[in-house]
Amino acid sequence: MTTSAVLFDFDGTLADTAADLSRALNCLRVARGLADMPLENLRPYASSGARGLLEAGLGILPDHPEYTSLRESFLRHYADGICVDTRLFPGMDRLLAAIEGRGLRWGIVTNKSTQLTHKIVAALGLEGRTACVVCGDTTPHLKPHPASLLHAAKELALEPASCVYLGDDLRDIQAARSAGMRSVAVEWGYGANVRAWQADAVIGQPPDLVAYLARVD
Repeated sequence: MTTSAVLFDFDGTLADTAADLSRALNCLRVARGLADMPLENLRPYASSGARGLLEAGLGILPDHPEYTSLRESFLRHYADGICVDTRLFPGMDRLLAAIEGRGLRWGIVTNKSTQLTHKIVAALGLEGRTACVVCGDTTPHLKPHPASLLHAAKELALEPASCVYLGDDLRDIQAARSAGMRSVAVEWGYGANVRAWQADAVIGQPPDLVAYLARVD
């Protein structure tokens, strides 16, 4: 089926948010008398949000008695500095312009909360360009469940098979597969071993998607 829309995961796919997420985590470490962790150590966990960063930086899992309070503190720190160093990945501006130039719509499907996502979308100047923004609290289920991707397709009045979903985490590819969308794993994000995920395609930089769409449409 011809592609009608391109959907993006947010953290690690559309935007590089790792520095701001890591700063929020390090605020918690400093409060506990611990030294900052380097960005390069925390970067691989950025796609997993608060849960992944609390585990990586503090060894705190969701079953820990302090998890809820630490997660809330993390999110407060993050909201206070949500778009200091966050940027679109290199080449993403060019890709978005190319998608729009082909007459396609594009949107965001993320596990991030609506409040945080819309703050960054606005700060990056993307408001008015996105055809949809589906967040972690839009549906009852997070990726890898397909609910948020199916919601995006319904919002766009499209068949899921006419949508392509890009992500940098295995759960993105699993969600796309379950939703009946074509999946594209990206190598510039936070995930590792992306070629083992059995995505429909793997691309090394944002403009490579244009060539992929030309081949499959």
